[in-house]
Amino acid sequence: MMKLEQQVNGFRLSLNNEIILDHTEDTPVFYIGMGKEDYSEYRGNYDVKDNIEERLPLRYSTLSDNTIFFFRSKRDDKPALVMTVSEGNIADNGLVLSFEPQLDGYNRFWLRISADKQERIYGLGEQMSYLNLRGRDYPILTSEPGVGRDKSTYVTFLADTLDSAGGDYYTTNYPEPTFISSKNYWCHIDSTAYGVFDFKKEEYHEILLYEIPASITFQASDSLIDTVKSLADYAGKLPPLPEWVHDGIMLGLQGGTDTVDDYLEQAIARGVKVNGIFCQDWEGINVTSFGQRLYWNWMWDKKRYPGLIEKIEDYHSRGIKFLGYINPNVVKNGSLYNEAKEKGYMALNNQGDVYDIDFGEFDCGAIDLTYPEAFEWYKSVIKTYMIDLGLDGWMADFGEYLPMDCVLHNGVDAKIMHNAWPALWARCNYEAVEEAGKLGEILYFMRAGGHGSQKYCVSLWAGDQSVDWSRHDGISTVISGALSSGMMGNPYHHSDIGGFTSLHGNVRTKELFMRWLEMGTFSSLMRTHEGNRPKENFQYYDDVEAIEHMKKFVDIRVALKPYFRDLDIEGSKEGSGLPMQRPLVLYNESDTETFELQNEYLLGEDLLVAPVLQPDTEKIEVYIPKGRWVHFWTKKIYTQGKYMIDGPIGFIPVFFKEDSKYKDLFIAASEIGNS
Repeated sequence: MMKLEQQVNGFRLSLNNEIILDHTEDTPVFYIGMGKEDYSEYRGNYDVKDNIEERLPLRYSTLSDNTIFFFRSKRDDKPALVMTVSEGNIADNGLVLSFEPQLDGYNRFWLRISADKQERIYGLGEQMSYLNLRGRDYPILTSEPGVGRDKSTYVTFLADTLDSAGGDYYTTNYPEPTFISSKNYWCHIDSTAYGVFDFKKEEYHEILLYEIPASITFQASDSLIDTVKSLADYAGKLPPLPEWVHDGIMLGLQGGTDTVDDYLEQAIARGVKVNGIFCQDWEGINVTSFGQRLYWNWMWDKKRYPGLIEKIEDYHSRGIKFLGYINPNVVKNGSLYNEAKEKGYMALNNQGDVYDIDFGEFDCGAIDLTYPEAFEWYKSVIKTYMIDLGLDGWMADFGEYLPMDCVLHNGVDAKIMHNAWPALWARCNYEAVEEAGKLGEILYFMRAGGHGSQKYCVSLWAGDQSVDWSRHDGISTVISGALSSGMMGNPYHHSDIGGFTSLHGNVRTKELFMRWLEMGTFSSLMRTHEGNRPKENFQYYDDVEAIEHMKKFVDIRVALKPYFRDLDIEGSKEGSGLPMQRPLVLYNESDTETFELQNEYLLGEDLLVAPVLQPDTEKIEVYIPKGRWVHFWTKKIYTQGKYMIDGPIGFIPVFFKEDSKYKDLFIAASEIGNS
């Protein structure tokens, strides 16, 4: 279905009857240029300034079979760029554009892809603010998302002023140069260089890259849902989640053996089904002004967690898993830092010394994952100090912090490797688990990502949301993040129940925690977190009503295990790759009400979930798509349209298809909640 046509003063390239490139001398689709960029970085937050020295339109082209030669002027004998067009190898209806630059020194590349005014764009990794990206531009740079992420708010102002860390609607841990068009195709650019995707023009999408890419792949399908499946095939798929994640809730606890035990037994005594304990401080703590941080030397802290080996065995005998924490950096002068320094396994500065990175009142070195020996050594750290100890999983944190000016073993510019780092870190974890024979048993979850994460990151988590209701950094961002990353081939997504970041007056309330827990019930797994300042924020274990609320929704979740298990398999390499959480537009492509809908979602194909995302709210407007949908709590049937639905605490608006094969399961689960 690829069609390349010569036309007057140019060419036209179409795929599945949709124009992709429409080039003439007056409207060129490619530009090349030269520029000098300046990156300033502060604790994972980046500011990029570019000085464009030259921008040349490649107006003139000649077509020979499937090869196109682009010239800077009609007088040039030598082309500036050669592009070869070939059919994609994923399925029919695909094409690949391969590029060969012919001139030295050009480090800027602009591409204009044909667009329609009514077209919608989804994806670019995990985007936390907007599902439909049309009308905005998006840098591709993995970073800290920032605090507030909204320049109109006081919290963001304070974060910018005091911490250089306010963020914006486009800042994300997981950007990716891949998008899906409502014209039922996806586009992936084979590059990890910094780039900006501009979707503001009506006639075209303009993409800027800080290099000329090796290739660009397009794949078309007959429907949006088939486009998502096709992209999952291209990106690569995972094994299903470990089955145990659906047997209860994972409690984020810390403070040492006795403290964790006390909180665990308190929850169990009140009937809460606990499938695991996430102890991020298993390796010790490091207190800073931000709050309680961790001691980044990935070995068991025997003073903080005495008797841990025996305790893990006891947990296992009771069906409870034990999870820890790790990231790709090691604290300065810790034992792992000293060993890695001696072996030459860390990223270097320009003087040939270890590049010490400021992570907020403590310095660390980054393990050089481009060095095969260092990569293998760090896998052995995971296997020896975590898996062999008995850990059933961990938070594989960070991945965004590779300095732009460090020196790496593979000789590739760190500016190019920066966006590649999260997927490389994911592969390190994946191979450690695989070599230990624990794929499908161990759960690790990551916030940073990039192209390649799809086949190496067992589960995404949404990162460090503020403990509030804010539009761009609070509870609602979890939905946008799940839907956008899910369309990119990441089937499993969850969040810290209750949020994480408490700064500049943001403090978690009981109401927020309870609403977040309701929403978390209908995600890939349930996991709480105490946050960065546990003592200042609401914790479920301080409140009997909150524990009872938790028990109710965990019981519902466990009752729904057969449905979740089927969604696991559907999202995995054994299935289609469809995500658990899906935007309504996937099944309602002609329904304009669903085009930008991101405050509700489908869980699989048979459940519709509309979380309550504002405080002091007991009734919300819900859009019901085509079909007949049964209200989870009252069994009232709703058909297509907008309705004001009751949603007091404890009764999140949820609906199931009347003709679902899981109907009896849904009814049984809802009766648990009504009892």
